[in-house]
Amino acid sequence: MKHPVALRLSAALATGALAAAAGVALTTPEASAATGGATGYATQNGGTTGGAGGQSVRATTGTAIHAALCNRASSSTPITIQVEGTINHGNTSKVSGASCNTADGVIELKQISNVTIVGVGGGAVFDQVGIHLREARNIIIQNVTVRNVKKSGSPTSNGGDAIGMESGVRNVWVDHTTLEASGGESEGYDGLFDMKDNTQYVTLSYSILRNSGRGGLVGSSESDVSNGFVTYHHNLYENIDSRAPLLRGGIGHMYNNHYKSLNESGINSRAGARAKVDNNYFEDSKDVLGTFYTDAAGYWQVGGNIFDNVTWSGPGSDNNPAGPDPKSNTTVSIPYSYSLDGADCVPGVVSRTAGANKGLRVSDGNCSPQTPAPTTPAPTPTTPAPDPTTPAPTPTRPSGTNLSIGAGSDGTGKAGGTSYGNVRDGDLNTHWSPAGSTGSVSVKWGSATTVSKINIREASGSVGSIGSWRVVNHDTGAVLASGSGAGVINFPSTSMQKITFEITGSTGTPRLAEFETYAG
Repeated sequence: MKHPVALRLSAALATGALAAAAGVALTTPEASAATGGATGYATQNGGTTGGAGGQSVRATTGTAIHAALCNRASSSTPITIQVEGTINHGNTSKVSGASCNTADGVIELKQISNVTIVGVGGGAVFDQVGIHLREARNIIIQNVTVRNVKKSGSPTSNGGDAIGMESGVRNVWVDHTTLEASGGESEGYDGLFDMKDNTQYVTLSYSILRNSGRGGLVGSSESDVSNGFVTYHHNLYENIDSRAPLLRGGIGHMYNNHYKSLNESGINSRAGARAKVDNNYFEDSKDVLGTFYTDAAGYWQVGGNIFDNVTWSGPGSDNNPAGPDPKSNTTVSIPYSYSLDGADCVPGVVSRTAGANKGLRVSDGNCSPQTPAPTTPAPTPTTPAPDPTTPAPTPTRPSGTNLSIGAGSDGTGKAGGTSYGNVRDGDLNTHWSPAGSTGSVSVKWGSATTVSKINIREASGSVGSIGSWRVVNHDTGAVLASGSGAGVINFPSTSMQKITFEITGSTGTPRLAEFETYAG
């Protein structure tokens, strides 16, 4: 009867020795998993909890991460691996065991489940080492940086993908990560966030993807259409050539992302894919939405997005851009609950929350969602009474220089025959109107400009149509003032590069002739 006990003790001692040799520190069972809870499609299909309820292990090398996986009682035993330091080829080796299937030079999450990998302390950087998921489920990756993973040149890892998933992967939440390369395919890099071969129920949130030829794909070919149910929210895509993402088949939900410098194309919905694209901010980019490089059409439902200095190519046999005036060509039903920040504050919210080592901060909800333009005329809303704490706008025009003259402008949508530029041209005979009864228009400058009051002037024949409103510092998302009715609006002197006037209620169609701004 003593022999089995001796065997168990021997196995335990061997496990401890392996952990010590690999640089693993074992801590108490029932340690907490990653901060916060999964969002988006990762909440479906039973949800995504990672290693919650299991043992917590600290690792400072790639080999230690593999050892932690291999030391589990089974391939499904929950575990949270807290990572600190730089993981590279020199410290990432294969470890063998019954509960793992690892490899050299890559973090291999293969044929396993119920795992959380989270960066702690001074941060976790996977330098030229990718993270690969295959036949895995219920995985959380949080608060890590993965950079410069190559498929050609030296060293190589994970086929050049920062994070790659394939072969029946289910329920993955990747949150507060920084994924970056230093070029495109000709420099040896592939995708930053790739899914293929029947990968489903994935969320990428509060992350930065930048400096890469390819942002990521869902489906490796026009016939690989079993992937999908992917949510992307509150991410920054910056200096990406294409694939932000490339979606083949399946459903993708993109909301509250900031897309900046998409050089060739952005959200590429094709091969029957359907993308729901809500309240995103597209800036200084080209062909940010459509079907590109194929005649296998995809579809999209759009609402509440801002297109700031976006250019569009013409349609062709294998090129179908959604712009220059994107319209929905499908409807997408989303099964989970979510809250939308207004698109005009997305750059500010994302800059403060997205990426590794941001304290896992999320949107605080201070920026209310905008109302998408209705497809049919909506009943005229009742104009709310002015906030009694907010002074009513004064009718007299301010003295001083109108800072809007010579500035730039944009907004959330515009009625036919109107222009954002009309609100800053000094001409009361031109105007901007939202696409519906509510909407936003902004004035912006090339550098920080101090403003303490604005003057909203309605076009002749529509005086009194503007009901409730908010004035928002676009840089930070802070509400500077709120109330109702047009006229002069005062607020504390604020330095900013962009100010937004958001109409939240109206009687009829607002027609805003001038959005004047003044320093004092």
